[in-house]
Amino acid sequence: MRVLSVNQRNERNHKMSIKIIGAGFPRTGTNTLKRSLEMLGYEKTYHFKDLMNAPENLHYWQSLQDTGDMKWDEIYEGYQASVDFPCYPWYKEHLKRYPDAKVILTVRTFESWYESMSKTIWVSGPQTPLAKMKLLSRMPFDARLRKLFKCIKFVKNFLFNIQFEGRFEDKDFVQGVWERHLEEVKSVVPKDQLLVFDVRDGWEPLCTFLGVEQPGEPLPHLNKKENFKAMIQKILNGAPAH
Repeated sequence: MRVLSVNQRNERNHKMSIKIIGAGFPRTGTNTLKRSLEMLGYEKTYHFKDLMNAPENLHYWQSLQDTGDMKWDEIYEGYQASVDFPCYPWYKEHLKRYPDAKVILTVRTFESWYESMSKTIWVSGPQTPLAKMKLLSRMPFDARLRKLFKCIKFVKNFLFNIQFEGRFEDKDFVQGVWERHLEEVKSVVPKDQLLVFDVRDGWEPLCTFLGVEQPGEPLPHLNKKENFKAMIQKILNGAPAH
């Protein structure tokens, strides 16, 4: 029996960890992809909801943003895939860490994506003075709520201040960022490791790409914009994100 060194075991574990890297923007069917992958056996699939369920882990992602590295094995212990934010901005760092992983770039039409973003993440949080006052009044007495707000601030700052350079309301500018991201992913990721996936196409392209059988039930379509506000409110009230 071959005995592996510590370095060899670590290297093997790295390869066995994250098998799927999501490179698509939020609001491109990433929650649907998360659930679909879990139905196909990729337990578990990391998503922004996982960060919201464990907001104390934000420091891992702050480290990745600041340094380009983090303690991968700690944040991804037990996970086989990662999609949505905070994975997609650092898909290249993920691919460097997990070079054998497959990459899924979720897409939709820019018009529908921009409308969805405008009605969900862009306006997330309390929208009236009274709602803001109620939430602020809870902050000093609720440590978890403070951590959740740091996570929300982290994602919104990256999306709207860094990625879209404070110009999200400039639709033409945002479309340019959107299109450059799509082209970059296609040019960076080896073709045989990349699937450009529209969740409206159902199971066939996803299952063909992964080499698995299609489930007997339809591909789930989750987290539609009409559910987003209620979902965020539940999280802020202490319910786990699903």
